[in-house]
Formats: sequence, C-alpha cells, structure tokens
Amino acid sequence: MNEDTAPIRILVDGDACPVKDEIYKVAWRHEVAVVVVSNAPFRVPVHPLVRRVVVSDGFDAADDWIAGEAGSTCVVVTADILLADRCLKAGAQVLAPNGKPFTANSIGSQIATRAIMADLRAGGDIIGGPAPFSKADRSRFLSALDQALVRLKRS
Repeated sequence: MNEDTAPIRILVDGDACPVKDEIYKVAWRHEVAVVVVSNAPFRVPVHPLVRRVVVSDGFDAADDWIAGEAGSTCVVVTADILLADRCLKAGAQVLAPNGKPFTANSIGSQIATRAIMADLRAGGDIIGGPAPFSKADRSRFLSALDQALVRLKRS
C-alpha cells in the first residue's frame, strides 16, 4: 500500500503517555486506528481500532518502531523531542500529550533546549522539570488531536 492510500492512524508512544483514554475517544469518533507502542505490556481497550505493539526493552526500540511506521497519514503522540523530529521528517503530524504540536519550524529550538537542559543536569545544576500535567493540557490535547485528524481527512 502506498502512502497515498494508507489509512489514517494515530501512533502512540505509550509507555508514559497520560492521554491514552483521550486518544481512544477521539479515534473512535473519527473511526481512525490507534497503535499504542510500548516496551512493556499494559491494558488497552478491546476494540477493532486499537492495537498494542510491545517491542523489546532495547534502547529506543519503541521510538525506532514508531519512526519506521510514521508517514504523511499518521498523527504521532509523544513527549520525546528526538522521536518527534524523526516523525516530522517522515511527514507525520506530531503532538505532545499537552496538545502542543511539534512543527518543522519549532523542532530545532526544542532540540537545542533539550541539549542545554541535559548539559545543565549533567553538570549538577538543579533545574525544575516540566510543569505538572493539567486539565487545560488535557483539553488542549483533545482539541489538537481532533484538528489534526480533520486536517488529515481533508487532505
């Protein structure tokens, strides 16, 4: 099947995703398949549109699987900036669990910020982590995923 006729799918970096239930609800409403990828098995709904893929616990195994499947008919949900970059390069739309999209225009600065923060942590600097996940993040995510699917259906 070529990219033009491939079905729309949502690929989920599932190990630490806080919005899986929201993804299922939006996917079912749009009748779009969901593939939840993780290093360890966990429960997913028994539904014809939901599939769980458990990869090895090797370094980046889930990321490699997702990046290998990502394409122009996919929405990828991940908080991993480097995975987001790989998926954007494959033509996918990419959303963080807080609903903020990763874009070709923003990913470079996000990767640079990630590297700076890693250097600070490695140097022993005490820095805060991300803000706690909020209801507003959940709401923003629902809206962003719905919009991304509508865009893919129109194209």
